[in-house]
Amino acid sequence: MTEAADHREESLTAATEARGLEALVSRATRAGKGQAPVERWNPAFCDDLDMEIKQDGTWFYLGTPIGRMPLVQLFSSVLRKDEDGRTYLVTPVEKVGIRVADAPFIAVEMDVSGAGDGQIITFRTNVGDVVEAGAAHPLRFVDEDETGGLKPYVLV
Repeated sequence: MTEAADHREESLTAATEARGLEALVSRATRAGKGQAPVERWNPAFCDDLDMEIKQDGTWFYLGTPIGRMPLVQLFSSVLRKDEDGRTYLVTPVEKVGIRVADAPFIAVEMDVSGAGDGQIITFRTNVGDVVEAGAAHPLRFVDEDETGGLKPYVLV
């Protein structure tokens, strides 16, 4: 390829990657809202709540799926996994335990841009959060007995 053709191909690739990430972020329903500062709150434990996040990411309360996404997003914004391995909904005044079958969030969209050391992998979760894999959000892989393959997780 000529130098001009190489440059044109790099420009097209960069533009496509930028549009992909831009589209992913625009679909994030909670863009700019962020999480509550649950790591700074240390309220007393109140009790366990009959709430569960199933393996497919569906939230249940009293055995019934929570159908209102804004309510799920509200609950997800005060979710915290503590050192005891349990998951809690935490507010400044109370902490209640909930059950999580596997992981509290599911990646529903992924965007990969760049290459080599400059490669960036960005995920959008089922509750609309956008997370970029990296030092603050490391990727890990776990052997999955059911499939014999690897199951990816990213810290959110």
